[in-house]
Amino acid sequence: QVQLVESGGGLVQAGGSLRLTCAASGRTFSSYAMSWFRQAPGKEREFVAAIIRSGGSTRYADSVKGRFTISRDNAKTVDLQMNSLKPEDTAVYYCAAKRWGGLRIETNDYDYWGQGTQVTVSS
Repeated sequence: QVQLVESGGGLVQAGGSLRLTCAASGRTFSSYAMSWFRQAPGKEREFVAAIIRSGGSTRYADSVKGRFTISRDNAKTVDLQMNSLKPEDTAVYYCAAKRWGGLRIETNDYDYWGQGTQVTVSS
């Protein structure tokens, strides 16, 4: 079993940067594919970025491609570096884990979720 805790959210001006971190507990972290999702008020939770167990392959939503970078160190953290932030990036960001998973983009594919961290981008 994996427990996930996100940190690093906050308020930033448009064009700025934030780095989110997801800290995982559990002995088998390296067995999990990891992703970031986000949910804006009144909207469904949507896929942002995913990374496979080895860290050797990643996938991004079109809306963040070229601005966000997902990484992991298998010392039980997964980061999301967010650059050139836009007001439409405002949302609660969630970390998710899927055992033996690949680069999946559907919420139903994931086994474990964190509580989320708020990101607010002002214009």
